[in-house]
Amino acid sequence: MNALAAHNLTFAYPGGKALFSNLSLCLNQGECVALTGPSGCGKSTLCYLLAGIIPRNIDGEFTGQALVFGRPVNEIPLNELVQQLGIVLQIPDSQLFSPTVEDELAFGPENLCLSRQEMRERIDEALALVGMEEYRLAHPDRLSGGQKQLIALAAVLTLKPQILIFDEALSQLDDEATARVKTVIADLKKQGKTILMVEHDPDNLDIADRIYSFENGFLKEAGL
Repeated sequence: MNALAAHNLTFAYPGGKALFSNLSLCLNQGECVALTGPSGCGKSTLCYLLAGIIPRNIDGEFTGQALVFGRPVNEIPLNELVQQLGIVLQIPDSQLFSPTVEDELAFGPENLCLSRQEMRERIDEALALVGMEEYRLAHPDRLSGGQKQLIALAAVLTLKPQILIFDEALSQLDDEATARVKTVIADLKKQGKTILMVEHDPDNLDIADRIYSFENGFLKEAGL
């Protein structure tokens, strides 16, 4: 069974023409797949469909299916879905809203009604993975763009999803932070996690098992 799949997806925003038609993509458990292509071609939209953000939070007309471990993503209860799939967006401010980093990381586990001990352990582990332990009590608004991105990733990691989608999440990071996130991705792969990363920088494609180019509504597998 594929961990993440798109089967014959066709999508159009309200009042617009189809952004892509009959698109299919499958990711096996434990692999990292990169998606490249020009701005506006539909990469983020595909991520939103696979993550269930469309149609839960964004309107649009679509046919076909987005599947998470064989289940249609729009049929999976949200409290289950966040433990199976996490998404890190390009702009971290859209994911951060708490007064401290610790509160930000506690939000998801609190909503899952985890014990305080389990929450502390998950927060400690996530902060260590992204190298942001010293910013535990900092206000997210006072962090740099790259630091905010690392906190957004850490918040997703506290939910321990089996699948992670990175929608150009490396674009605001400096070289040191980029190297750290790539190391995290490699570690997650070793744990059997599945990764889909939208990426424009060819220097960041070295961690991918497969690469697809997305242009004019079509996906084409590219060589490594």
